Amino acid sequence: MGDFDAAFPEYAATSRLDDLRATEYSYLDEGGHVYLDYTGAGLPARSQLRAHATRVGSGAFGNPHSENPTSSASTRLVEEARSAILAFFNASPKDYAVIFTPNATGACHLVAQSYPWRHGKRLVLTADNHNSVNGIREYATGHGARVRYVTLNRDLRVSELDLNAALGRGHGTRPGLLAYPAQSNFSGARHPLAWVERAQSAGYDVLLDVAAYVPTSRLDLREVQPEFAAVSWYKVFGYPTGVGCLLVRRDAMSRLRRPWFSGGTIWGVSVQGGWHRLLPNESAFEDGTLSFLSIPDVMTGIEWVSSIGVEMIGQRVQILTSWTLRCLAGLKHSNGRPMTLLYGPGDEADRGGTIAFNFLDPTGKLVDERAVSRDAAAAGISLRTGCFCNPGAGEWAFGLSRKAVGGTFVRRQLMRRSFLHVDMTTVDDYLRVLGLPTGGAVRISLGLASTLADVESFLDFAERTYRDRLPDLNGLAPRLNC
Repeated sequence: MGDFDAAFPEYAATSRLDDLRATEYSYLDEGGHVYLDYTGAGLPARSQLRAHATRVGSGAFGNPHSENPTSSASTRLVEEARSAILAFFNASPKDYAVIFTPNATGACHLVAQSYPWRHGKRLVLTADNHNSVNGIREYATGHGARVRYVTLNRDLRVSELDLNAALGRGHGTRPGLLAYPAQSNFSGARHPLAWVERAQSAGYDVLLDVAAYVPTSRLDLREVQPEFAAVSWYKVFGYPTGVGCLLVRRDAMSRLRRPWFSGGTIWGVSVQGGWHRLLPNESAFEDGTLSFLSIPDVMTGIEWVSSIGVEMIGQRVQILTSWTLRCLAGLKHSNGRPMTLLYGPGDEADRGGTIAFNFLDPTGKLVDERAVSRDAAAAGISLRTGCFCNPGAGEWAFGLSRKAVGGTFVRRQLMRRSFLHVDMTTVDDYLRVLGLPTGGAVRISLGLASTLADVESFLDFAERTYRDRLPDLNGLAPRLNC
């Protein structure tokens, strides 16, 4: 503890978060939880849950698609939530619109299905991307567009040299779309927001995935202006789940073309005439009935994190992440061999509170991540294992070549078909084909309610469980996915 205090005297300035942990998040300690999965989901404050119960219990709210009193009450709160979101991101309502979606995945899907793909268009993806972004390539290639992945360096940062080569000077008017994460959900690496303007200068639209970034960092949409930004609100403040949004520049929204219509998206439609007309605003992209009882809770969450200060949350997470990285790197077996293999940036700059690594046994072999998941759960520790829906970062972390995973740019279709015809039904089958000893990494992530005690509990668990010991691999369940 003395070493920590000496290394991070500024930690004392975040003591308010310890007070909130003891009150608003006391259910963690009361239940014996060590929560280290903030990249998976944030946690709600008790006051957020009380505010929901009070609001829903004190009024009547109906489907927004009408003008009756209960419908109007819901509509008013939904529109107030849109305004609060724009204010949170310092975005002008003249420049940006808020389209409500179930999550960041829904936001990415909306762009994927509505973007004007065609032959000659290009989709540029960084190899470090969540699968919700990777999946855009299926829409792009299905309409004849070309897909280009930008490679990673050994520290899992995107190669800026390769990015510049991929973007070039553009390929005609509106050559296509660049999609990348502001912060990796695998390694915590932060990728420069300046790439937004770099891509736009080459003519590209930009989809910025900010799901892992905004829980601990402020995004100012007057300074950085991507055409599209994908958000999941439960990542920011835990509640409500099932509500995300796509922040879309109004000039870019006019270029999107929906492939279908549904209830809530049109002002007119004819069965016999065979025509329909979409609404002229963001409602054209919000299918069916909005989650009108949950969307107002976004305002409560925004007020909550704003009252604390995103900067304070970010400072706390940065300090704890730096200390955790140092401690994990310093863990040793008695024979001098390291106990961990860290993935991602080796330094503590330009990274968020997500740490990916594997434990090593005394012989230097990787400890099966399923054993870590099982052992941590038994100790009351919530962490995550696998590739975290980010196969690109996982492939680079484990040193897999493009050929090894079944594709090349020259013979891509042939290689991909032959690879997928291998008899595989589980991730374990896939690992056997690749010759990998384990199915992924261990990920711990820190957030608003994290404390030094959480970190120390995890480090104590690591030493007690894996120092100088071969892991118990009995009874591990098959891997169903990554």
